[in-house]
Amino acid sequence: MDDLRYVYAVCRPLAAPLHADLTGVGGAPPHQLVHEGLVAVVSPVPERDFGREPLRAHLEDLAWLAATARAHQNVVAALATVTCPLPLRLATVFRDDSGVRAMLEDESDRLHRILERIDGHVEWGVKVWLGSGDADGEGAAAGDAAPPSRRPPESGRDYLRRRRAGNAAREESTARAEVFARRLHGDLARYAAGARLHPVQSGPLTDAGAGRNILNSAYLVPRTWSEEFLELIGRTQGARPGLRVEVTGPWAAYSFTDDPESGAEPHGDEGAAEHQDAGGAP
Repeated sequence: MDDLRYVYAVCRPLAAPLHADLTGVGGAPPHQLVHEGLVAVVSPVPERDFGREPLRAHLEDLAWLAATARAHQNVVAALATVTCPLPLRLATVFRDDSGVRAMLEDESDRLHRILERIDGHVEWGVKVWLGSGDADGEGAAAGDAAPPSRRPPESGRDYLRRRRAGNAAREESTARAEVFARRLHGDLARYAAGARLHPVQSGPLTDAGAGRNILNSAYLVPRTWSEEFLELIGRTQGARPGLRVEVTGPWAAYSFTDDPESGAEPHGDEGAAEHQDAGGAP
């Protein structure tokens, strides 16, 4: 059974070959497939795992999915140290080299526009978290053995009074956090060539100790402005008690893989998969 072609990213021609020790999905070393000024970074993967039906089954296996995502990110991160790659969706697979070349040919104008947009830029992720204690409206006064809300209520009326006070405190704390997050987003966006507001994180995959996610955003920042961008975030740390600003990056431009002329939504996220036969395009 012939191997398929797994495509990690598209970029402009590299000035040097990929590092000899770099490995991708399944431990295979990636290589460059060049076509008319564009480079697809690819590696062979077995059809028994990445054929249409096996891949669909694998995407339900969280352990397999996590390992594949790490290998995918490993290659994209290596590329990001030497160029500004356009990451493709997780598990973008073609039948053979001719299918990859057909994609580069068919999508040439769009790919060139996106690469022009992200050239010289990196992505920074920023999240704002409201501490769980502040979200609950709890806190002990100096010298208290325990916060008032932790002490047993003295009566039913006391219980209701505490519940109303707790709800009001939570609402006020959340409102202050949202105002802070909006201002921070506006300030950071002025340093960026592009900004994205992602859905806030919630549910079982969120660390229970992290608190409530108020802002989940990404910024396409010129490399030369990254220091000023990070300094601005640093000045916000501790400015609002109970709020924590988390920064990740620099990343390849995962959140900015849309075509600036078409207005299409980004399609380079880690959670999706593409499977293409020869001649198909993602």
